[in-house]
Amino acid sequence: MSTALKMAKAELKYLSGFDNEFTSEDPRCPGAVPKGQNNPIKCPYGLYAEQLSGSAFTCPREYNRRTWFYRIRPSAVHSPFTKEENRGLVDDWKASYPNPNQLRWKPFDIPNPEKEKVDFVQGLHTLGGAGDPCSRHGGAIHIYLCNASMTDKCFYNSDGDFLIVPQQGTLHIKTEFGKMTVEPMEICVIQISLLTCVGANGLASPRDFLTPVAWYENKTVDNYTVISKYQGKLFAAKQGHSPFDVAGWFGNYVPYKYHLDNDPSIFTVLTCQSLKPGVAIADFVIFPPRWAVQEHTFRPPYYHRNCMSEFMGLIKGKYEAKEEGFMPGGATMHSMMTPHGPDNECFTKCSDETSDFNTKPQKIAEGTMAFMFESSLSMSLTEWANETCHKVDKDYYKCWQSLTSHFTGPK
Repeated sequence: MSTALKMAKAELKYLSGFDNEFTSEDPRCPGAVPKGQNNPIKCPYGLYAEQLSGSAFTCPREYNRRTWFYRIRPSAVHSPFTKEENRGLVDDWKASYPNPNQLRWKPFDIPNPEKEKVDFVQGLHTLGGAGDPCSRHGGAIHIYLCNASMTDKCFYNSDGDFLIVPQQGTLHIKTEFGKMTVEPMEICVIQISLLTCVGANGLASPRDFLTPVAWYENKTVDNYTVISKYQGKLFAAKQGHSPFDVAGWFGNYVPYKYHLDNDPSIFTVLTCQSLKPGVAIADFVIFPPRWAVQEHTFRPPYYHRNCMSEFMGLIKGKYEAKEEGFMPGGATMHSMMTPHGPDNECFTKCSDETSDFNTKPQKIAEGTMAFMFESSLSMSLTEWANETCHKVDKDYYKCWQSLTSHFTGPK
């Protein structure tokens, strides 16, 4: 990062907690949030009141998600939306490519900034997904590959909410709630309520989730572009001002970030539940450094076929079950009932009953962080993922071909 960006990062402040009712005001406008009411005849400083709802108005209070903004202009002040070129961002699963094979992608290429400037929206490519954005039941996996900031341009997703996992480079994110930086080993969630906590004090701690504090810019621009993702398509509208003009807000429907080093767990960190109890539309799972101490047990992930879809990525290091071929910035997909598990090298090493590796406690995955999106939905791939990204590892299946029979037969 440049010195200016490092200074900007150091100045940022956050609100700590998860699922909280927060109140925040830009220090330049103390008292921007009205006292005792949501929508007064005249708001402080001549601001407009506007509500952002993440749940139906009629939901019980414990499930209701909403935030009140106090902003310089309502967000409705823009020209009509017109259709944009979708590039690689497509959510039409009926036109997608079902693929039951074990799939692995080599690291995706970040565009060369000397040849082409690509911002976050331009660099979004849909890898696959399932469900229907019209019914708001489903999920999608996108790869973002960008090298430039969005100048006088912003993006919002009408189809769902974003969980962003950076693999390299620092994201500097402006939201209507305020600003935050997100680095590799951190994740951020833009407008969603997801969390699994075990017990009163274990695993993900609510105090480690950080929400930005209020910050506004009163900026007029000739052609500020607002990009909307709606029913899997992109639309653009123009307006004459920055949308990041919220001087104060309060509510519980907020973005946040979280550092994965703060989580001592393995497996589920966040979950988005379906209507069926215990069944997730998506779980966000991590495989951090940890101790392997089981006795008389094969310690790596076992061979399995699963009624879930498993998309896995590597942020850094080497994943213990496949130390070769699965690289940071790459990914794997094991779809419903597609068999998978350790490669031959891992199986051989971890099947030796006499080695110290298997008879003594071992700290594994040091310097490594892998993650997974696990979904109850059967995901199809896009043409970009199957073909045009040119990153599918055609030799992935070979990592299991040298596994041989060790059957001894009846004695």
